[in-house]
Amino acid sequence: MKKKLLAVTLATLTVLGVTGCSNKGAAQETPKGSENKEIKLTYKDKEYTVPGADAKLVITGSLESLEDALLLGVKPMGAMTVGGDFPDMFKTITGDSKAIGEKTQPNVETILSLKPDLILGSSKFPEETLEKLNKIAPTVPVSHIATDWEANLILMGQLSGKEDKAKEIIADYKKDASEAKAKLGETLKGKKVLTARIRAGNIAIYPANIFLNTVLYSDLGLEVPEPVAAAKAQENISLEKLSELNPDYIFLQFSKDENADKPKALEELESNPIWKNLNAVKSGKVFVNVVDPLAQGGTAWSKTEFLKAAVSKLSE
Repeated sequence: MKKKLLAVTLATLTVLGVTGCSNKGAAQETPKGSENKEIKLTYKDKEYTVPGADAKLVITGSLESLEDALLLGVKPMGAMTVGGDFPDMFKTITGDSKAIGEKTQPNVETILSLKPDLILGSSKFPEETLEKLNKIAPTVPVSHIATDWEANLILMGQLSGKEDKAKEIIADYKKDASEAKAKLGETLKGKKVLTARIRAGNIAIYPANIFLNTVLYSDLGLEVPEPVAAAKAQENISLEKLSELNPDYIFLQFSKDENADKPKALEELESNPIWKNLNAVKSGKVFVNVVDPLAQGGTAWSKTEFLKAAVSKLSE
């Protein structure tokens, strides 16, 4: 009897032991889809709790974020279009992306259907739009201000598990800019260098801390032309005023998307007698679209590409 009781007891303990081990294994098993551990980060003095590196990402309203994604090789599941298509400059990361509306007109229904884990929006979005997006997934409004380029790239790095690469890119840019500044040195002293953009048929200039200007005036230390120093935001400049400034170098950006109503604006400008009489034009120092015409200017990608192009052209 004792032997039978002992056998039953041992059998029961064995079953319980096996069951216990089995339950323990189930508790430790990672459920499918939970590899995306949430991370906490601070961006623009605000804390966010967002999914980790494998998050299904949608980028809307922020071409700045698309440039950062391009630089880090991040492929969003959904992204904005320009004129109904993904710009050529982003083809390497948007090949499998779903179009989710134009820059200023996100298609909320399409974004909802994608079931993203995370949305990168724009600081230009009205609060109402951000509220709608936040109901779909955690949404970070990315800054469009040029001086936030480092914070923006670090953000993309944190969200994609590539923060170290982002920091390396920033460090490399600063090193290259410092070397370029030393290389150009005194050769451009007293020279007037201007960046401009043709938009809606007009010649637009920007303050020194906006667009591609940060590369020229902050990073390379070039002299800031008076109209640029006086500008408060994007401003149109007349050919007469441009003639008074008479730049020695002009970096001119022209995009067909931004001049849909005046597609021949660049041709008309180049044939204008006042334009032809500018120092930069007469000496062959006008450089059109040295970076992609849709480049935002104040991003790590824009700065890196423009620095290389500007140094090359200014060294000729």
